[in-house]
Amino acid sequence: MTVFLTSVSSVTVIVLIMALGYILRRTGWFSDTFGKNISSLITKIALPASIFVAVMNNLTRSKLFGLSTGLIFPAIAVICGYIIAWVTVKVLKIPAGRRGIFMNAVVNANTIFIGMPLNNALFGQKATTYFLIYYIINTVSTWAFGVFLISNDDPTIDKSKKKAQKINWKKLLPMPLVGFIVAVVWMLIGIPVPSFAEQTLTYVGSLVTPLSLIYIGIVLADAGLSNMKLDRDTVLALLGRFVLSPVVLIILIKLGGSMGLGMPTLMSQTLIVQSATPMLAVLPILANEAHGDVKYATNVVTISTVLFIVIVPILMAVIQFV
Repeated sequence: MTVFLTSVSSVTVIVLIMALGYILRRTGWFSDTFGKNISSLITKIALPASIFVAVMNNLTRSKLFGLSTGLIFPAIAVICGYIIAWVTVKVLKIPAGRRGIFMNAVVNANTIFIGMPLNNALFGQKATTYFLIYYIINTVSTWAFGVFLISNDDPTIDKSKKKAQKINWKKLLPMPLVGFIVAVVWMLIGIPVPSFAEQTLTYVGSLVTPLSLIYIGIVLADAGLSNMKLDRDTVLALLGRFVLSPVVLIILIKLGGSMGLGMPTLMSQTLIVQSATPMLAVLPILANEAHGDVKYATNVVTISTVLFIVIVPILMAVIQFV
């Protein structure tokens, strides 16, 4: 019961900051471009700074090699998720324009704007290095394969004449991931970070959590809570994101533990919570570029973002037994 109440308290803080962003956007305090501006600030500057500081403060060479084992479980879970989502698309005949969105909704999480601040609120800075494990897997999955699924599902293009989709290496190596790589190399070389640089990066990195939550509030305000709709395909996507993804990962972690591939409790809890975070905030943008069902993409993102308020306390109670 104590864990449940702690989770509710942590989520309440998150919801209040999201509500601030929602209210300020609805009352006209934020311009139409403000959300895009802070999104760029977070992903290109604040988050790389935060990740760099987190790696330097929480990661050592010995811990780094220990994290390599943790990559196996979420990687296999993502592959299993794609397979199950693909079978669901085929069996239930999800229409063109929704297929790529659906598979991304089931497999890929909003690790930057919700996963990171949620992780900090629930587990603190000590779990940041474990968060990076899921972030790496999720980023590669999204930009190396997820984007391909959405673009390949363009209902306006003749598939027989479509050219092969090329991997966008710039998106596969976004600034937050670059920040992680630079931090790891810096740590391995053993160069001390000047105090003024560390303080600067710490202050800039501290912007991530509040700005991320305000950004989500802006997205919800723009999407319109009244436009949410629970149709069959939306319900299936929500079940895939909030039930299938964490259950698959829990099973894999349990199997790994029985085979002698156990992991620290905090690591397993962090990975499981990240596996159940809401859908990617950029799904509507990706859907629009591929002439997909933008309303469906917006719907699943909005509903999943609202529902996670209820899901997190339940999930936190469940993972105490994992």
